[in-house]
Amino acid sequence: MFSDLLGYVTNSIKVISPFSILDILVVTYIFYKSYMLIKETRAEQLLKGIILIGLIIPISNFLHLDMLMWLLNKTITIGVLSIVIIFQPEIRKALERIGRNAFNERHIFDNDVMVEKLVSEICTAAEILSEERTGALIVVEQNTGLADIVDTGIKLDALVSSALLRNIFVVNTPLHDGATIIRDDRIIASGCFLPLTEESNINSSLGTRHRAAIGLSEISDAIIVIVSEETGIMSLAVNGRITRNYDRDRLKDIMIRIIKNRNKKRLTFGEKVKGWLKIFKSTG
Repeated sequence: MFSDLLGYVTNSIKVISPFSILDILVVTYIFYKSYMLIKETRAEQLLKGIILIGLIIPISNFLHLDMLMWLLNKTITIGVLSIVIIFQPEIRKALERIGRNAFNERHIFDNDVMVEKLVSEICTAAEILSEERTGALIVVEQNTGLADIVDTGIKLDALVSSALLRNIFVVNTPLHDGATIIRDDRIIASGCFLPLTEESNINSSLGTRHRAAIGLSEISDAIIVIVSEETGIMSLAVNGRITRNYDRDRLKDIMIRIIKNRNKKRLTFGEKVKGWLKIFKSTG
């Protein structure tokens, strides 16, 4: 496999054309994005092992180490299936992220006034709940659909307001436990169950509510606000990471910036195709 790849690269260099340059750039970009998807995950260690095997194979072939070559070839053959089985969660997350970025045609929060009002209501509710030491888990859906998460809870259809959010999380009420899902400017479900993160290097002081928030942020682009029931600390989970110790104003500022920045970067699949066609025309 490695010799075939080396031969292909060598032949491509011999006949340099605008399309071969584009080909190299595309492949480079794919390798770079693939590495960024597995960076700081268990799959990164696997990649290092694969690279090591890739370096040993030509050396053993050159030195005619037949037994080592046989062992490495068997390892690669079995390894492909093992990779799919062992790293199924990482592969699933990578494919979900690729699909979310490549086929993003859903436009949300196009109105800045709507963003300001929505975030203000959420942060006001979070601040009051924090002062009362009432636990809360508020999910703001973005481009990744959360229909499967919504189905685990009680479906609602209500305009977002700080008063309603506070009432939802009143202790010992049916909707207190679980997450509340917000789509656009409406609360669509409460009491929803979120997937827990499988990461082991998380602060042991974080409870189930925080682990559920991180878990959902790992498989979606949702913005999740957490209020700790024990300490009242407000936290924010985005892209598999959690940051803590927010006050109302800082939380509001960060949420607005995240939403607006994502809106600026958002391109429909059609717009991306037009961009790719322009690149082909410019190299033709």
